[in-house]
Formats: sequence, structure tokens, C-alpha cells
Amino acid sequence: MAKYVTISCLGPRPLVVPADVSNEEAIERMIGHWQAQLDRVLPDRPDLIVLHEACDRPDPTFFPLERRLSYYRAREDRIRDFFADTARRHACYIAYATHTEAEDGAWRNAMQLIDRAGRVMGTYHKNHLTPDEHQLSNILHGREAPVFECDFGRVAAAICFDLNFDELLRRYAAAKPDLILFPSMYHGGLMQGYWAYACRSYFAGAVSGAPCTIVTPLGEVAASSTNYYSFVTARVNLDYAVLHIDENDAKFPDIKRKYGPAVVIHDPGYLGCVLMTSESADFTADDIVAEFGLERLDEYFARADRSRHEPGHMAP
Repeated sequence: MAKYVTISCLGPRPLVVPADVSNEEAIERMIGHWQAQLDRVLPDRPDLIVLHEACDRPDPTFFPLERRLSYYRAREDRIRDFFADTARRHACYIAYATHTEAEDGAWRNAMQLIDRAGRVMGTYHKNHLTPDEHQLSNILHGREAPVFECDFGRVAAAICFDLNFDELLRRYAAAKPDLILFPSMYHGGLMQGYWAYACRSYFAGAVSGAPCTIVTPLGEVAASSTNYYSFVTARVNLDYAVLHIDENDAKFPDIKRKYGPAVVIHDPGYLGCVLMTSESADFTADDIVAEFGLERLDEYFARADRSRHEPGHMAP
């Protein structure tokens, strides 16, 4: 059955706060900054809002490390609580990316996922830091790659530099979440589409000072912010299947004849696979896969690889 979710990604440049203002003033300015940003997307009633990496850190060019640590300790959870209140009042999820201090005094580069009731339902800690993040800021690498169960689907996260490392990608490719959240200060370029395709997942990138993007499981950009506006909102259907064309292609005309516009089969070109979605309230993409005996992309690749390793199939 069609499973639509409306996603907003916000990537304004970091707020400039003079280092000589009080912590209280800095916190109030940051909350005001984010209220203004949220006001741009809340009228679209998003199910999920993704904020960029370190979203409540003042621009470090004007706010040096020691000053930031004082601000963070005064801030505590106040800005998170502001986002939690927004999530509760607007019945949406918010991915809040920030720096947090652990009980042992070390820091984490984290994304806290706030649910529609305003509760933190889980936290992802950035697995792969740049060297300076640890050496200069005492931030520790994360270990876990959790997948969060939201009411619209399964959600994973990667933060900024994470996008360069296959170890985390392999873990998510095995888990196959419906959506990967990407709070960042770095865009990633072709890596966004690569991750989406490798994981057969949608990808929502909130990138400070660069285009925010929503990418399909075939690696296509479905929506993007622009040079004029640092936010984007798009509605995507998470009831989908990724299928190779080989052998499935002969069945596509029968599917369309029976179900017409209730099933969309999208070919991006050149990739050899399609994204099939159910637009119906009566059946799912999985139902169509079962009814017509379709083979998913990963099943097809696995079958091809098994054939390669059968006796007599490989050249000596």
C-alpha cells in the first residue's frame, strides 16, 4: 500500500554569534535562528525534519573552541527541548544533530532522533571522525549503526565524513533501511547516490551551506534546495521494490495492464533496474512481487554470483 512520507531538510549556514555575548544570549539567538528556519517548512506538514550537522553550534570562525565548550555546557538540553516541543506540537519527527558531552567528559558528534511525541527515540554517534575532531575537540568515534523503527519506515543515519567509509555502508546495505538520514557540513557529491543505490534506500541530506537533497534508491535526486533557499521538502513513497530488468521485464506489461497507474515502474536509464512503487491503498509492492514472481535486484545479483561459482562455470 502506498506509504507516503513528507521529508524536509534544512541546511542554512552556521549562525554567526559574536564570542563576547553571554551564553544565555547565544542560546536565545540560536533558538530564534532555528525557529525562523523551521517556519519555512512547517506549513508543508512534514513527517520528518532533518537538520544539518552540529546545527546549534555557532559559526566556529567567530566562536572558538573554548568558547563553544562553555556555551554547550550552559546550553545542556535546552535547544534539544525546543526541537522536542516543536516535534510534539507539529506531530513530526526531527533529526537533531549536535555535539553532546558524555559523563566521562568526552564528546560525541551525535544525531538524536526525536519522535512525534517529542521523545528522543534513539541516538546515532558519528562512526568516522576527521582526525581533528578527535585530536582538537576530544570527540570519540561511535561504534553502533542503529536502525530506528519509525511509524512510516526504518531509518538509519550517517554524519558528514561517515560517507567516505565502506565499513558503515556495508552495515547499512545489509540492514536495508527505507531511509538514510545525512546531517552534514560536507555534501558528498556522487557518494549520496552511491549510498542510496547500495543500500536500496531513500537518502535525505541536510547539508549546511550546500544543496540539501532527497535521493531515490536508484541514486537519482528527487528534490534539492537551491542557491536561493537552504531548505527542501518532498513527498516520497516508501512502498517500493528495486528490480533488475532481466527476466522481470517480460512481466511489466502484464502488471501495467492489470493495475494501470496503481503501480509505477520507473526506469532511470543505463542502470538496468527499475523502481516499482505501489500507489494503491489495497496492495503493496511486495504483493506485486509475489503475485508476478518478480526477482529483486539483490536476489538477481546473488543468483548470478552463485552461478559464477558453480563447478565448470569459471575459467581455469
